[in-house]
Amino acid sequence: MKKTNIILIIAIAIIMGVMIINLMGNSRTYASFESAAKHPNISYDIVGTLDTTKEIVYNAKVNSDEFSFYMYDQDSNLSQVIVSKSKPQDFEKSTQVVVTGKMQDGIFMASSVLLKCPSKYQDVSPSIKVKNVDNQ
Repeated sequence: MKKTNIILIIAIAIIMGVMIINLMGNSRTYASFESAAKHPNISYDIVGTLDTTKEIVYNAKVNSDEFSFYMYDQDSNLSQVIVSKSKPQDFEKSTQVVVTGKMQDGIFMASSVLLKCPSKYQDVSPSIKVKNVDNQ
């Protein structure tokens, strides 16, 4: 083999190795509220379900970019979640919620929320109370 072919093969191998290491380092896994509480300075993705027995609090007149709710993580730990974004449409119908953020003083402060909603063709109506607060 020529020296240029050998150098080219080595360069390709190095580039592939760097790409694999970068992909592995950027992968995120889901955590629990317990893990987030142990490491409050680290951002976590937590997947869980909405607690349908507690109210969702959203007051667009006071702060349209914040709402709160309670959810269970995959380990059945319950926590209050405050999201720093406006409440997504049909949030109450979600079957699964993924929040990204940090735990602060026992409350999960989320910077983003993703929803998995049931099909719009299903006849399922949630039994969640939504509390819209009016300050008069």
